[in-house]
Amino acid sequence: MKHVDRLLAEKLLSISAIQLQPEIPFVWSSGWNSPIYTDNRKTLSYPEVRNFIKVELCRIVLENFKDVDVIAGVATGAIAQGALVADSLGLPYIYVRSSPKDHGLENLIEGNLKAGQRVVVIEDLVSTGGSSLKACEAIRNAGAEVAGMAAIFTYEFPIATRKFKEAGVELRTISNYSSMLEAALEINYIKESDIDTLKEWRKDPANWVPARNDQAE
Repeated sequence: MKHVDRLLAEKLLSISAIQLQPEIPFVWSSGWNSPIYTDNRKTLSYPEVRNFIKVELCRIVLENFKDVDVIAGVATGAIAQGALVADSLGLPYIYVRSSPKDHGLENLIEGNLKAGQRVVVIEDLVSTGGSSLKACEAIRNAGAEVAGMAAIFTYEFPIATRKFKEAGVELRTISNYSSMLEAALEINYIKESDIDTLKEWRKDPANWVPARNDQAE
């Protein structure tokens, strides 16, 4: 029987929420070359995948974080998933913007968050951990407690592991980069010869240079 992390990885690959191009890398907005591109917003268009993710995120919350008062989504990718989780668990919901609104009350946190409440943050994708932990910081600055974070997928970057540890935030994810590579190989999405390239990228994504780049031809 396949584990949940492998099952979700297959689902994400099947709907192109995760795409792999080890020989023709993507270029992220950061300027990094990357053999992978992830857009978990696509999962919202597939009811079976959407529900699978909702159920597993709820399971993570129930099994790992006690006495939760509020569910928080990280804008924009996890706003919908966070709302689905909060609704399923019957808990209040808020979401955290990447920056304050430039008008009105200039809110960074949307919804009603009270000092002292325990919050589980829902995230769609953890890369370097910067934006995810910024949301946690905003919640803490509002006087609430971050019980932890539940996310759909993580690239497992060493820098993210270090940042979460330093911030004292427990991260639990449904799936991850390692499990995704195993799934991709099993379903013949990639070749055995691609594995080394994909593993090398994860070690130092900011400085990774593809051995072969057909875009340069």
